[in-house]
Amino acid sequence: MLTDLSIRNFAIIDELHVSFTGGLNMLSGETGAGKSIIIGAMSLLLGDRASSDLVRSSADSAVVEALFDVRGNKEVQARLEEGGMAGGDELLLKRVVSREGRNKVYINGSQATLGMLASLGEVLVNICGQREHQILLDADNHIDILDAFGGLMPFRNEFLALYTDWQGLKKKLGGLEAKNNEKLEREELLRFQRDEIEKSDVRVGEDAALQDEKRILANAQRLDECAGRAHDALYAAEGSVLERLRSIIDDIKEVRKIDPGLKVSEEEIESAFFTLEDSAFSLRDYAKGITFDPARLEAIDDRLAFLGRLKRKYGAAIEDILKKKREIAAELEGIAGLGEEIARVSEEIARREEGLLEKAEGLSARRREAAGVLKGTIEEEIHSMRMADTVFEVRFAAPPGEGDISSLNPKGMDEVEFYLSTNVGEDLMPLNRIASGGELSRIVLAMKKALAGSGAVGTVVFDEVDSGIGGAVAEVVGKKLRDVSRHHQVICITHLPQIACFGDAHFRVTKRVQGERTNAGVDLLSEEERLDEIARMLSGVEITEKTRQHASEMLHMSGRYRSADEAKEGGGRC
Repeated sequence: MLTDLSIRNFAIIDELHVSFTGGLNMLSGETGAGKSIIIGAMSLLLGDRASSDLVRSSADSAVVEALFDVRGNKEVQARLEEGGMAGGDELLLKRVVSREGRNKVYINGSQATLGMLASLGEVLVNICGQREHQILLDADNHIDILDAFGGLMPFRNEFLALYTDWQGLKKKLGGLEAKNNEKLEREELLRFQRDEIEKSDVRVGEDAALQDEKRILANAQRLDECAGRAHDALYAAEGSVLERLRSIIDDIKEVRKIDPGLKVSEEEIESAFFTLEDSAFSLRDYAKGITFDPARLEAIDDRLAFLGRLKRKYGAAIEDILKKKREIAAELEGIAGLGEEIARVSEEIARREEGLLEKAEGLSARRREAAGVLKGTIEEEIHSMRMADTVFEVRFAAPPGEGDISSLNPKGMDEVEFYLSTNVGEDLMPLNRIASGGELSRIVLAMKKALAGSGAVGTVVFDEVDSGIGGAVAEVVGKKLRDVSRHHQVICITHLPQIACFGDAHFRVTKRVQGERTNAGVDLLSEEERLDEIARMLSGVEITEKTRQHASEMLHMSGRYRSADEAKEGGGRC
């Protein structure tokens, strides 16, 4: 439950702190005092959108903080763990909105995201105001209300898990069938591609080798001339290198005959001679082997052009072309087994559908049982709120044909809508076509009363619950709020004394002018102050002794009044 709420620099609130109690907390005050601003601040803590317009004039930022007692709230603890946050018996939420539009969120002192704040807000506080009316008027939400009332969410979650698996298999089958429809065309293309690569007989490094050969053929004349000149210079020409080297060797031999001390080795020169001679013969043979072959050059160009086309189609290199060939072979093999996979998945879908239909029918049967109980419960609650002739009904859309799997959706096989008739002789009509504002307020309260023990939310806030009602109906509404407060902490904003007198604690919201600034404040009323506030709500500005007596009677009748002498603890300020 919400134990403390602090607000700073928010709209007309300078600084405000409220400590709420368990049970039923009433907030009253004159129109425009700031009650809706407090609800707005609470909504901000539940993840609602923020605007820099909310920041009080002259302040840089607005701050809203709330402390919750979350002992025993397993859903809160689970969501904290899911978000990587530490849990405990208390939960502190804080939101800061700057004038520049920047937002900061803190959970238990650690910075967090707005999504995490909204997730926690779902299981902490439920604000029942105009939005709750809209939720009730939207028929899409009726099945959720029915399932919550009947405690059917575990069954629905079981169905949803089966439904999700079934949908996944159907999507897989659709993909397989789409592939199968394209099978012939795709298979023909793949076979053509495979055959084209195989017939090309490409080899790794072939393109580089062809480029080298092309370069040689294109320069045949130049190569022949250079090799011939080199051969002649070494061997064939008059005064060639080898001829002069032979003369040098002979001269060295003559020197060594006369002077063996010559340090020049004729063997080394002879070795160089034979090496150069071998080179000369190699140049001769190389030159003889060079031929200019235009046909071969054209063939090389054609082959390189063909390899280029293959690269553009299948990859940037020959290695990529060969990899593509392996991929094509694997895909062809997969296509060959496509029919078997379609048959296997189809059989699995049929098997799942049998269990899915059985689960949906079981859930539908439970819903119909719960619908009868909800009808009785809602009618009992509404009748007690001076709508004695009202008939409430949960209607199901026409049932689908037996075994009609196409009617299923993530919530089962049912379409549910609430119908209402508020007067004798009137036909039952959809709720959104018949209910007035006052009737909606009572129906919302009846729903909350009916669902009081089933929700995980610890705090329920009622805003505008007294819209369109008054007198004896208001007294009954007050009693219903008291009943709801036995299961949840309730915070109720009201203008009606018949409702306010049922509170366990009563707060008065006031608007004060301090200096040149307007500021909203909240006071926790003592018993005597509460008596005065009920009297003000009865009579307006002027409070007479008679209205005080009337207010005292109302408080006594509600069982919430204690005189100053009877009170063990006095009221305080917050």
